[in-house]
Amino acid sequence: MADGDGLGEAATAVASPPAPAPGLSPPLGWRERLRAGLAGTGASLWLVAGLGLLYALRVPLRLCENLAAVTIFLNSLTPKFYVALTGTSSLISGLIFIFEWWYFHKHGTSFIEQVSVSHLRPLMGGTESSIAEPGFPSSNRESESSRQNLSECKVWRNPLNLFRGAEYRRYTWVTGKEPLTYYDMNLSAQDHQTFFTCDTDFLRPSDIVMQKAWRERNPPARIKAAYQALELNNDCATAYVLLAEEEATTIVDAERLFKQALKAGETIYRRSQQCQHQSPQHEAQLRRDTNVLVYIKRRLAMCARKLGRIREAVKIMRDLMKEFPPLTMLNIHENLLESLLELQAYADVQAVLAKYDDISLPKSAAICYTAALLKTRTVSDKFSPETASRRGLSTAEINAVEAIHRAVEFNPHVPKYLLEMKSLILPPEHILKRGDSEAIAYAFFHLQHWKRIEGALNLLQCTWEGTFHHVSVYPKKELPFFIHFTAGLCSSTAMIALLTHQFPEIIGVFAKAFSCGGRRFTGPCWYYHCALPG
Repeated sequence: MADGDGLGEAATAVASPPAPAPGLSPPLGWRERLRAGLAGTGASLWLVAGLGLLYALRVPLRLCENLAAVTIFLNSLTPKFYVALTGTSSLISGLIFIFEWWYFHKHGTSFIEQVSVSHLRPLMGGTESSIAEPGFPSSNRESESSRQNLSECKVWRNPLNLFRGAEYRRYTWVTGKEPLTYYDMNLSAQDHQTFFTCDTDFLRPSDIVMQKAWRERNPPARIKAAYQALELNNDCATAYVLLAEEEATTIVDAERLFKQALKAGETIYRRSQQCQHQSPQHEAQLRRDTNVLVYIKRRLAMCARKLGRIREAVKIMRDLMKEFPPLTMLNIHENLLESLLELQAYADVQAVLAKYDDISLPKSAAICYTAALLKTRTVSDKFSPETASRRGLSTAEINAVEAIHRAVEFNPHVPKYLLEMKSLILPPEHILKRGDSEAIAYAFFHLQHWKRIEGALNLLQCTWEGTFHHVSVYPKKELPFFIHFTAGLCSSTAMIALLTHQFPEIIGVFAKAFSCGGRRFTGPCWYYHCALPG
């Protein structure tokens, strides 16, 4: 995930030489200057070479005779041909326009532009930033901004995801409906294979069975495979994890199985620590066992939170964050924020926000809206729209409104769920940052915290309706060039076809004049020359 990538980038930055100062570019060597010059003049050289070759072969190819034959052929065409030609061109360009429009609305980009960039540009040698140096400040800024946009727009695992057996399946029993989509469960299967498997699984028969279990789509088959793994090895932690997630029908049962998984996971983790330096395979095994241990402790904390032992859950999460600080990609701080809000420990919440609400870390709705909630809490109980309109906003109220603005700009879908203008559903196991799924996941767990603070939802509603209710937060995408081009081509060819059908003589004269104008244009007598036979 994004934070894991950030650690690798930080290590690379430490090992690399210092970048040049902003605004200064290191001098290019003679090879770079030569490559840049050839890249800039390559297209011109190809054009000149092509024209020269065409001129040299004009006699063997009989270009003049062929051009005269083409002109005679065009002069013999009837208006019906031009009607058919322009009508067919209009039909084809119209079909291309419709396909481009559909592709743009489905994928957000132009199909022709995508094909041009992906396939034609490499063939023509036109790659972007082909001579940019990796140490340039401009390239660094562009790569950082692209990484930030990527981290905000990718699919993340929901840090507060529910238990499949104890929560999602109970919903299925009551309603007869499946709360999770196949896409969501497939992403979870990929996560499980990433977290709970490694290249050394073939050394332990129970891990081989669990590899197959994580790939299995049928829940009863996964549970059966977990029991098979326990028969082979009673200390298989991942088998207990699978049973706790999918077979346990209550949180109490899930906690009992996770405690068994914790006992087995700690034993395996200590064993892997002792062998981690023996080979790269042992290092991979340690990473896997670390992921398993962190996952188990986190789910135990969530069990304690759901069973009302909130202080115990907070302690487990704090210890986990201290023991494994590089694993911030799991967003354990969002679990901690929700538990601290339940304890109404707002000073501790502010301390967590001060650490994680940083510009270099990926944002989330939980961070942005929790920061807004804390600022709203100081003024919401006395806030009144009528009073504020008469005397103006105080400094604290301005800070609260700005925090709400920032939160709504990050994810504009959340207010409708917090204000209960849209009904809540069970949150998915994966969320799209800044999307509706993240709004559902946030409101599902945090709506009670907003209701607990008097006037918080009122201030949110006044700020949201006054600023964002009728205004789109994100600018609309401009239509790609090829949609305009194909639309214009379709319209123009359709108009020419209609004019040719209505006025065939005039259009025929123009067509013949255009076809023979390059060969016989001599001023005012062009029509006489074009009308002559031959």
